[in-house]
Amino acid sequence: MVVSFNSAPARLNAGLGAMLAIGLSSGSAAAGDRLAPQSPAPAEIAAAAEPHPSRFGRLSQKLGEWDVVIGGGARVEPEYEGADKFEVSAIPYISATFGEWLKIDQSGLEATLYSTEHLRFSGLVGYNSGRSEDDSDYLLGMGDVDEGATVGGRASLGLGIASLFLQGEQTIGGDEGFVGVAGIEVSHAVGRRLLLSAEASATVADDNHMQAYFGVDAAQSQRSGYEAYDAGAGLKRIDFSVAATAPLSENWFLRGEAGVGLLLGDAKDSPIVRDDVQPSGLLLVGYRF
Repeated sequence: MVVSFNSAPARLNAGLGAMLAIGLSSGSAAAGDRLAPQSPAPAEIAAAAEPHPSRFGRLSQKLGEWDVVIGGGARVEPEYEGADKFEVSAIPYISATFGEWLKIDQSGLEATLYSTEHLRFSGLVGYNSGRSEDDSDYLLGMGDVDEGATVGGRASLGLGIASLFLQGEQTIGGDEGFVGVAGIEVSHAVGRRLLLSAEASATVADDNHMQAYFGVDAAQSQRSGYEAYDAGAGLKRIDFSVAATAPLSENWFLRGEAGVGLLLGDAKDSPIVRDDVQPSGLLLVGYRF
């Protein structure tokens, strides 16, 4: 459950970002992992609730093992970050993990740089899809926020079934902004047929990011009709989400997720924001090889 919120909630630095973070290791579901819905068999769901020390301590045992998941589903989300209208979109998904030190999916790459029984430090390389003024009638005249690459890092601290995390990413190109996210993730197996997880997080952003997505300069004001507005750095939003993952067979799984974000500070006060409450939902079916 994750990701950095570099544009709309659905783009969590593209797509399933921090939302799908139960973890994709064989027999484990590291709550500190950034992007990985898993397809647990009943035994794997039970293993997902085991303490973090064993999860973070398997690095040397897992090298050389590829784990691949493909799937798809539907997502409902605001048209843009701050919109009061929603869109439903199809979401293809594919991810691959190599042992417990490398993950690759649509949002980018995460590589473990250092790992102990409780701590994990990772490097991140990803993609920010930006924002198009065609995303909503409310954005007409605002122009586009260009796409860009992202680089950053993530630190996770395992505490039993919970994980504290701190993540930061800098966009290269596009808004040239920095976004940081801090939060807590919890995952717990209910019996042998259901894995429940929840996350709470807070997102901060610098001037570049805030002005790109929530500010209105003089030219944009003239084109769009909004009053000019300077959006400064600070706390941007808080987010809460819950999710459930259930095996349909040894390889197939079903995952559902519901979340809500609350825009704060200069983001909330922006003239382009129609609603500061930002709900979203996701339903995904996948196959794990």
